[in-house]
Amino acid sequence: MMYMDDYKRWLAADLEDAALTAELQAIEGQEEEIKDRFAVALKFGTAGLRGVLGAGTNRMNIYVVRQATQGLANWVKTQGGNQLVAVSYDSRINADVFAKETARVLAANGIKVRIYDALMPVPALSFATRFYGANAGVMITASHNPAKYNGYKAYGPDGCQMTDDAAAVVYAEIQNTDILTGAKLISFEEGVAQGLIEYVGDECKEALYDAIKACSVRPGLCKTAGLKLVYSPLNGSGLVPVMRILRDIGIDDITIVPEQQYPDGNFPTCPYPNPEIFEALRLGLELAKKTGADLMLATDPDADRVGIAMKCPDGSYELVSGNEVGVLLLDYICEGRIEKGTMPKNPVAVKSLVSTPLADAVAANYGVEMRNVLTGFKWIGDQIARLEAAGEVERFILGFEESYGYLAGPYVRDKDAIIGSMLICEMAAYYRSIGSSVKERLEAIYAKYGRYLNKVDSFEFPGLSGMDKMAGIMSDLRKNPPAEIGGYKVVKVTDYQKTEETGLPAANVLVYGLDGGATVIARPSGTEPKIKIYYTTLGKDLAEAEAQKNVLAEAMKPILA
Repeated sequence: MMYMDDYKRWLAADLEDAALTAELQAIEGQEEEIKDRFAVALKFGTAGLRGVLGAGTNRMNIYVVRQATQGLANWVKTQGGNQLVAVSYDSRINADVFAKETARVLAANGIKVRIYDALMPVPALSFATRFYGANAGVMITASHNPAKYNGYKAYGPDGCQMTDDAAAVVYAEIQNTDILTGAKLISFEEGVAQGLIEYVGDECKEALYDAIKACSVRPGLCKTAGLKLVYSPLNGSGLVPVMRILRDIGIDDITIVPEQQYPDGNFPTCPYPNPEIFEALRLGLELAKKTGADLMLATDPDADRVGIAMKCPDGSYELVSGNEVGVLLLDYICEGRIEKGTMPKNPVAVKSLVSTPLADAVAANYGVEMRNVLTGFKWIGDQIARLEAAGEVERFILGFEESYGYLAGPYVRDKDAIIGSMLICEMAAYYRSIGSSVKERLEAIYAKYGRYLNKVDSFEFPGLSGMDKMAGIMSDLRKNPPAEIGGYKVVKVTDYQKTEETGLPAANVLVYGLDGGATVIARPSGTEPKIKIYYTTLGKDLAEAEAQKNVLAEAMKPILA
């Protein structure tokens, strides 16, 4: 059994991390535990690596990070250019350690490194990669996963997550690198002394803030609007950049959730630090009620996604979905830029195909071209790159995903909770200044375009056999497509693996268009062992839209069992 040989080799090795050795000793004789850690290795893909912290090839640790970085370094050395990699990290356990290990391996390979001197979020990494003309970027993060996870996200020279082709080359190089001894290494101090490792400079940090503020729709408005805000960085990397931007645009009445203010990779108040879920926002909501805030806002640990709760006329607070925030921002940007005379000719917005079609209707109303792309913000980044290549990057006004990711400028190529926070607050401040509110504007949008409802169900498939089960379900759906779902006839099936039909790169996504206009989308997650089912229904009111969604969801359960 290969995994037992690997375990014994690790156990016999003089590991630098004593905690890893202790973990290996503690599982001696426990075959299932050993198998879980060594039967497979974390696979490097376009989202990099992500896994539970611990010892073994199927865990996140310094050896897995070094091996991945050696693979990345081998690829960078074939790319010419600046031979430079930007590195950042968030608040996760060992994130700073993994970032320094990344820098050590790169420097040992003669590759220059620009690393942040303190935790900074995903958009800052994407920006630094572009600012320094780097060949690649590395962000140590596991996004919104529970505390026991960490990860390694790799970016290309454009500041987008790495392409499939580049990731495949890096993965091949990783497989050719011995995990315990194959990575070149020098000390961090030696890398600094040799001039190979440098910290990201203030000029880069300030340029990011300037680029974000340049995307303001109504500059100066927040200084006099009197917006009252509660903010939570969820113990992540958003505190410094988000507070800096909000204060710069004139928002001073900010109460930070004290238990979630400072970086803490244990996320003690919310086991799942995800601004999509109520539990993560619970403390912020309690504080919003106490202070009477207009808005409650939370960013996830790597501050690429932002969630909000809005104050309703009766004083209660309502969570706003990622789809609804995307539509609100699109509507606000369009109306504001038309009013200010700053709307570009032939404006373009981009969203993932699983995001709400309500955005298509809003875009059409304002004369904006809406482009629908595959899930994954790199595809939105790809559309910005195409506009840039054509000399028309100013046409891009907004990109968003239903999973709470937004971008309103071309300065980075990933979702950005810093600009998301700025524009959400500016939007709330504007509606407050005219005697309205975010809630009232959302209701007006539904009254105009119809009551769309977008819901997502996730079906998890844990364990080593999980991926096989998921593949089997998707294969069955292709071989035996349902003729109806919940009594609604399937009138159109779009299979995104058939590129000749979609005009997009192949993706494991199935879209069922139903009689009456509802849609059901099946998509396996790219980073977690789960299949997501996206429902869009349209009713004369919320109750009707919800009733149809419930019927469809019940019909899908046995298929995903």
